[in-house]
Amino acid sequence: MNGTKYADAVGAVRAMENTLLGKSDIEQLINARSKSEVKSIFSSRTGNQLADLNDVWNFLCEYAPDCEELKILLYRNDFHNLKAVLKAIISNRDPEQYYIAPSNIGLSELTDAVSKKEYDLLPKYMQKTALEAYELLTKTLDGQLSDSFIDRSALEAVQKSSEECGIEFMKKYAQLITACSDIKTAYRCCILGKSAQFMENAVCGSPEIEKDELIKSALAGTEQLFTYLETTHYSEAAALLKESSAKYEKWCDDVIMELAEDARMLAFGSEPLAAYFIAKEAEIKNLRILSVCKEFGADKETITERMRKLYV
Repeated sequence: MNGTKYADAVGAVRAMENTLLGKSDIEQLINARSKSEVKSIFSSRTGNQLADLNDVWNFLCEYAPDCEELKILLYRNDFHNLKAVLKAIISNRDPEQYYIAPSNIGLSELTDAVSKKEYDLLPKYMQKTALEAYELLTKTLDGQLSDSFIDRSALEAVQKSSEECGIEFMKKYAQLITACSDIKTAYRCCILGKSAQFMENAVCGSPEIEKDELIKSALAGTEQLFTYLETTHYSEAAALLKESSAKYEKWCDDVIMELAEDARMLAFGSEPLAAYFIAKEAEIKNLRILSVCKEFGADKETITERMRKLYV
């Protein structure tokens, strides 16, 4: 790949980084007295530029329309939408209320392809999953089983495509989100007493967290699960998961942000574009957390503890 291929796009992203919220902005938002004041402060700070992820995605696509590796960032949205469409078809409901944007395939296209069983109209990375998930759901009517299969398939697709694109940032991103998801899945399965067969269907596996070992330890109970995780690179995450799921989720988001911070420093390539998208994801999540906390009257200390790591 030509190192200067995305030079213009990186330049545009550098300019937009100036509108990202900083530490002082977050402190001001935390001190806001209401949801409306949070919104007002945010609007005055950013001018509502690229206020949602759809805007961010369109902005990136405008400057780098042929950047295929960026699409990997939306795979989990695509597979989530597949779950929504399958359930909607089975229950005769409208999937739109469950649809997540941005995505690599529109809701109407996805719905048409699945309902007509024309899976070749879907992106290649989800064709087989759509077919198998439809058959699994219609045969078993087990939505949880189907969902776990699709979630695992999404992670497999992310890993496969990141390996194929050959970009180290994307490979590491894939490993991190897979490991974080697998640990959470194994823990939930352990708590709920799920079978080995269910875990086999739900856990993906990655170079950092070996699938068979994770399942084996989860089947033996939470203490054995945490004992295994203490031998991996995710011992810190495991310690936080022992305390609370919220602290674990924050750790996962923050470690992805740390990866994005490293990628941000690169002068060329698609990495700074992906990093900016991840930064906006975190910013929007922080605003959502703030809004909910304000609505329920959480104190400043609680809100501060829940804030995700900032990009700037």
